[in-house]
Amino acid sequence: MEEKKLDINSIIGFVLIFGIMIYMFWQNKPTPEELEAQEKAKQEQVETEKKAKADAQTLVTTPNDFTNVADLDSLGLIEFKNKFGILAYSESLANNEETIVETNVFALKFSNRGGYLSEVKLKNFVDYDSVPIYIVKDNNAVFNIEFGTTDSRVINTKERYFAPSVSKNGGNTIVSMKFKISESKFLEYRYELKPDDYMIDFSVRSQGLSSVINSSQTINLDWKLKGYRHAKSISYENRYTDIHYEYDGGNADYTSARDADEDLNDVTWIGYKQHFFSSVLLTDTPFKTAKITAKNLVEDETIDTVYTKMFTSKIPLELKGGELNESMDWYIGPNDFDILNSYDRNLDEIVPFGWGIFGLINRYVFMPLFAFLGGFLPYGIAIVVMTILVKILLSFVQYKQFLSQAKMKILKPELDAIREKYKDNKMKAQQETMALQTKAGASPLAGCLPALIQLPVFYALFQFFPSAFDLRQKSFLWADDLSSYDTIANLPFNIPFYGSHVSLFPILAAVAIFFYMRLTTGQNIQAQPQQEGMPDMSKMMKYMMYFSPIMMLFFFNNYASGLSLYYFISNLISIGIILVIKNYILDEDKIHAQIQENKKKPKKQSKFQARMKQMMEQAEQQKQMQQKRKK
Repeated sequence: MEEKKLDINSIIGFVLIFGIMIYMFWQNKPTPEELEAQEKAKQEQVETEKKAKADAQTLVTTPNDFTNVADLDSLGLIEFKNKFGILAYSESLANNEETIVETNVFALKFSNRGGYLSEVKLKNFVDYDSVPIYIVKDNNAVFNIEFGTTDSRVINTKERYFAPSVSKNGGNTIVSMKFKISESKFLEYRYELKPDDYMIDFSVRSQGLSSVINSSQTINLDWKLKGYRHAKSISYENRYTDIHYEYDGGNADYTSARDADEDLNDVTWIGYKQHFFSSVLLTDTPFKTAKITAKNLVEDETIDTVYTKMFTSKIPLELKGGELNESMDWYIGPNDFDILNSYDRNLDEIVPFGWGIFGLINRYVFMPLFAFLGGFLPYGIAIVVMTILVKILLSFVQYKQFLSQAKMKILKPELDAIREKYKDNKMKAQQETMALQTKAGASPLAGCLPALIQLPVFYALFQFFPSAFDLRQKSFLWADDLSSYDTIANLPFNIPFYGSHVSLFPILAAVAIFFYMRLTTGQNIQAQPQQEGMPDMSKMMKYMMYFSPIMMLFFFNNYASGLSLYYFISNLISIGIILVIKNYILDEDKIHAQIQENKKKPKKQSKFQARMKQMMEQAEQQKQMQQKRKK
């Protein structure tokens, strides 16, 4: 066999090949820039691999793809259940995302942690600064059910994870949020949304939790809300921000604008009411008890500019057959009387039209009248027209009042003579004064009664204009919102009780009130006799003539411009009516002649007058007897 050997040629070939390879490597070695780029790419690859590894170790869930506890290995399952107990299944569905749903009136977000509404936007409204109206946003609300469990835990649903699902029922959207103990055991919040409705069908029910819920402990529903500011003046908005509620079989009431802390019985609804928007929780079966609180969050209007009040409700819930089953509704929307009234749940009581006769006047007179006028007129013009109609209807009352003042003015010389004649016998002076007024058909009460008749109308309109939702963000002349104050100048400082702006409508109303009171006060001063020992009525009336316009100027500077517009037009018309009555209707000579004719006629006393005369005579006799005893 031939022996294999390396000859010289082979050796030279290997050397040459090796040399060529070394030369090629040297020629193609990377530059410093290329080495830096390679190092950067290497680092990026390492980071990518780390992230991929971390993602593989993180539990990712979606509403339609949940991890079951059964998927864990035996050791992992034991550790998981030891940590969370009956909450293990719920925790395996942990998901901090939000479920988003929209209707024609709402843009809603439901928090998967807690299952409640985490954001509510009213799509058809904006605030004074053209920002969308949010009732719930950025954790300003909490809806929580607290209950004990048979394994000695305390569950707060606001901290637990809910499994969401969204479905359709005809044109309605159903959002189901389930806090699951297992696939067949859960606590469910069910929301049914109609396309164009502010009322949400809402229910709370449990299934299979009778062995989980500790029935010996109280189950509490806690509902909290910090009301967002929506108006130009947060202090003015706070005047109309409170809690309204219905209790004891249909009685409606409210907490007033101050801080409140009240215990209620048999509650059918609770409403967190702000000036023009409310959130109301209603129940088909009355809650036996409820504790409500309201706290003012505005101490300084220049600093506290976000929230108006903090509302809370604590409501004990009852188990039915060991389960929760509460059928409720949730109204979140505008304080529009027509919308609230359409539900036939007494929700129209949220609109503060006033109590008793004042509320009746607003509901059945002014609201229908204003709605009719606003249907074809701009709202500012509608206020002017309604004011004119009201003043025309009350003009006969004003005529009666002015006529009575004229009669008292004509009788004043005779009344002064009576008081001078019987200046040492006040009782006799009063008897003769009453006798003369009765014969002449003139009485101070005749002037007071017409004024009293106007008071219900005055107060009703005082309540109506700030509460009329239709006036919100409606402009007129220089006022850009008739439901808020108008501004013609902003001040660089704040005046106590006045503000940091100047409103023109209150100024015009104050000027009109001043001239109106000059006309009426002058007549009253001449008609009112001065009685010895009594305050000087003329001075008091003069003080009122100046005080009333000043009060109007300060008090209404932050009030709705629609209300100031009404008072301005109303007083202008009153001035015109008085001038017409004084110059063209009333004839003092004729009135004087009529008084003289009345004095000649025998005047039959009423039972009241006879009784008053008898009491005065008895008082006079007792006085004379006391004087005799002293002597």
